This record gives sequence, C-alpha cells and structure tokens, in this order.
Amino acid sequence: MSPSAGEKSDVVVRLRDIGKTFPGVIANHDVNIDVRKGTVHAIVGENGAGKSTLMKILYGVQKPDSGTIEIDGELVTLSSPSDAIAHGVGMVFQHFMLADNLTVLENVVLGAEKLHGIGDAARVRIRELSQQYGLSIDPDDLVERLGVGARQRIEILKVLYRGARIIILDEPTAVLVPQEVDELFDNLRELKAEGLAVLFISHKLDEVLSVADEVTVIRRGATVQTLPGGS
Repeated sequence: MSPSAGEKSDVVVRLRDIGKTFPGVIANHDVNIDVRKGTVHAIVGENGAGKSTLMKILYGVQKPDSGTIEIDGELVTLSSPSDAIAHGVGMVFQHFMLADNLTVLENVVLGAEKLHGIGDAARVRIRELSQQYGLSIDPDDLVERLGVGARQRIEILKVLYRGARIIILDEPTAVLVPQEVDELFDNLRELKAEGLAVLFISHKLDEVLSVADEVTVIRRGATVQTLPGGS
C-alpha cells in the first residue's frame, strides 16, 4: 500500500508484479514485496521456489521479464550488479568469493580501490565499519587463516564498504555451525539497528523467525503471504 500524501514511507525496496521465465521454467510470477528500512525481511520457500532468482533480479544479475523495482521510492532499472551497488544494494552469496592468499583489506578493496585507496585510509575505514557493525574483523588478517563465520563477515564488510544500505544474504546459515548462526543473527540485529535493510533468503522458517521482522513466503515462483516475524 502506498503511503498517504505527506507521509514518509519507510519502504526502501518495493517489488511489484515481478516475473521471470527461463526456457520451460517460470521462475517468478506476480511477485510483490515491500522491504522496510531498519528491518530484517526473510524470503522463505522450498528449494526451487524462486527465491534466489528474485534476489538476483534485485542485485542486477538477472533482468525481470515483467514488473517494476523501486528503491527509495524511485523506479530503477538494474542491468548489472554495478547498477545495484550504485543504488545501495549489496549481495552476499552462499558461496564466498574471497582470495585465500590475500588479506582482509586486499579482499575488501579489490575492485573498489577508488573509494579509499589500498593503504591506511582503507584500513581505517574497514576498522570503522567492523566496529560499527560488530563484525570483529582485522583488516590485516590473512583470509586463509580464518574460519567460515569470519569469511562470511568479510563478505558483509565488502558490501558495506561499497555503501550498501540494502543487503541480500543468500542462504547465509547453510554453511554455518549453530554458534556461528547465533553470531550472524547478532550481526544482523546490529545492521538493522543502524537503519539498514536486510533480505534473508532461507528455506528454514523456524530459523528465521527468531531474527526476522517480516517473512514473505514464496511458493512456485509467486508470493503467497507476508507475515510478521518473531523479532
């Protein structure tokens, strides 16, 4: 529902009637989702329900065949991840894209050298973000010496470094042990407390209820219902 005249909407992402078809497969059809500032919004459904395709559309990896995307109330066309990043959207994929033989700093700034260079300014910014969001990341650590939970936090740090205000996490708990899941959920609470919006893709409804403010259920490529979470 659109906000009434004079009322400022807290919706930062509005997906309307999104459709995407591949040869012989309808991945998404008539998908409608509103994501609000300062919330964790879970996208839940069985494997093959169309969750990841939908988020790849929001991140510019796939182009929708139909429907519209609004970010901060503005209709946008996202033709690439660069377009998405320019509009404040970042995505952390289930399979991390880090170079083990590089430091945290080198991984974070790779491809974003123009922001703060590759030296002390970048190091300071990484430390600031790590502290602000409770990520506990040392920019000088070598990635190959870090565990899975820390690597995931580096991926989150990478999108924050590039200015993301809307962060998509694709099945983030699939690679984590229970203690790391708890730590991730603490990080997500820090992100939303700072006013960011987090989209959390999962097929585990019981798991996301503890951290999500809203839960949208997707079945066979379409949105079924959006429910309040338990957070």
